[in-house]
Amino acid sequence: MASKFDSAKWHASVAKIIEATDGGQSAAALIDTVGIAVNHDGTCLLAFHKDARAEVIHHTLEPAGQKHYLERYLAGPYLLDPLYQLALQSKRAKVCRFREQLPDRFRSSEYYRQYCDQTHLLDEMDFLAPVDEQTTLVLVVGKRRRRFSKAELNRLRLIEPMVQVAIMKIWRQSGAKQPVESGEDLMHRRLIECFEKFGESSLTDRERQVSQLLLRGYSSKAIARVLKIAPGTVMVHKRNVFGKLDISSQYELFSLFIDELGAR
Repeated sequence: MASKFDSAKWHASVAKIIEATDGGQSAAALIDTVGIAVNHDGTCLLAFHKDARAEVIHHTLEPAGQKHYLERYLAGPYLLDPLYQLALQSKRAKVCRFREQLPDRFRSSEYYRQYCDQTHLLDEMDFLAPVDEQTTLVLVVGKRRRRFSKAELNRLRLIEPMVQVAIMKIWRQSGAKQPVESGEDLMHRRLIECFEKFGESSLTDRERQVSQLLLRGYSSKAIARVLKIAPGTVMVHKRNVFGKLDISSQYELFSLFIDELGAR
């Protein structure tokens, strides 16, 4: 039985990536090529920067989805995205399955409920391509109706070298560059400062560390491992955080943080 990679359609699609002369053409050709390899329900090419706000280079979302998901996401909540954290690590995989990289309680977090869950994605594969020490490109390939099969995952891993080259080509052709001392740069710094100083007026340094990990979807046991303290100590810090902030749930903790972002 012939594979998808033996078809004339596949080779013609790859040729379109090679001959594309601008970022839009290259992105469209890449998405068509990925679509031949696997069935998917949408893609998004993001640029994550250490010193500037995340940006969207290309996506296949409808206008309503763009406003609901991307614009809200870029307003600051990307700071809580495990993919953002993964992309900026010094050592990272070139391709990974999102569901296998999550904090242990991420799917119970308010960030997941209000951002990830609303996209209705059941599964996603992510291709990560570092531009330099400051910037990493990430192509998200999502599934809404069912998860990727083992065969589909294998095909996505096989095309990783081609995808890496293609998204770097899109980056260069789009004329995109890391923002330097721009409004986006300053906004990112304010967002980072907001996250790092969240609760500073009433919480201790350790309590702020606990609250940051709670916001990112870590359980008490996982927080204990990260901070190298006892789980019981984490619970004490968590009670203190809730008491000092006059809240009773992680939903309220998340809401307070989003309110802080909105005030920046």
